[in-house]
Amino acid sequence: MRPVRGKRIVAILAAGGLTLAAAACGKAPEETSSGSASASAAAAYKACMVTDTGGIDDKSFNASAWAGIKAAQGEASNVDPKYVASTSEADYEPNLRNFVSQKCDYILAVGGLMGDATKKVSGASAGSQFAIVDSGSTGANVYPMQFATQQAAFLAGYLAAGYSKSGKVGTFGGLKIPPVTIFMDGFADGVAYYNQKKGKTVQVLGWDKAKQNGTFADSFIDQNKGKTITQTLVSQGADVVMPVAGGTGLGTAQVAKDSAGKVSVVWVDQDGCKSAAQYCDVFLSTVVKNVEEAVKESVVKGAKGEKLEATPGYIGTLENDGVSLAPFNQFDSKVDATLKSELDQLKKDIIAGTVKAESASAPK
Repeated sequence: MRPVRGKRIVAILAAGGLTLAAAACGKAPEETSSGSASASAAAAYKACMVTDTGGIDDKSFNASAWAGIKAAQGEASNVDPKYVASTSEADYEPNLRNFVSQKCDYILAVGGLMGDATKKVSGASAGSQFAIVDSGSTGANVYPMQFATQQAAFLAGYLAAGYSKSGKVGTFGGLKIPPVTIFMDGFADGVAYYNQKKGKTVQVLGWDKAKQNGTFADSFIDQNKGKTITQTLVSQGADVVMPVAGGTGLGTAQVAKDSAGKVSVVWVDQDGCKSAAQYCDVFLSTVVKNVEEAVKESVVKGAKGEKLEATPGYIGTLENDGVSLAPFNQFDSKVDATLKSELDQLKKDIIAGTVKAESASAPK
């Protein structure tokens, strides 16, 4: 993700999760695991994570990143994990500096909104290894992890178009920032590709890729706003909606649940049937961003003494399973077998480059 200004005071970059309270600014990092008891202090690899304002239990990429560090501990017993949660953007820099002072071996900034703070702190701490999710590299000692989510969202758009009974599908974002609009670009292109292949005219409500204009909640936590936007999209005819809006999107899920099967949802980031299981019966699928695996791999490499290269860093794609379309779960029997087959082929075509899934917000 790129640094943004303006409305960032409300931005909790969790494009698919539920926001919970986090620790106060300036509080010492909370160690939720003591690491491996068998690892000596000298051998310990201190993997330290700073959450964005979504907190550790956001059911989205903060939670995924922490799960990645914990999973790394399972593969490299010397990993000693700890985290601190940020309550505001003002916390980012002091939280990062605090981990530098604690001599952490690996300092993870979760979210591109931390790009500026990471660049500043890492630049003054050349001897420390940093990593960041949803941002390009900000220095030789910063390992970037980015995701080509437009590829998986392309599949979701094709799925939504093929599943829709009304011929109208919708999407909206929490805030107009690249990690959000990249999903919306892919979704719109997937619908357009379906129309091209099938001679259909399925309409996308809520986003115009060519104009880069659409509907935004200006919040990642306001479920009532999510309900209102979704109700408007449904009143305009949409029967499949993809919210890229963190906890705000749970309002969409509730509208779908109240619709008695008339409306379904495409979730984002983590498989909705795992991260928001109470709404599994309305999740057609999820555009997955595999933050957990990317973080795990980087921590394991570091713990084993391998160098983390800032260039090219990590870019998650359909080909390396860094992004994907989740299982249909409770919709498996409702999705036509032909549509499933077409999605399988479309995935292969995107990987091969014969079908282009592009976005101005895609990682370079």
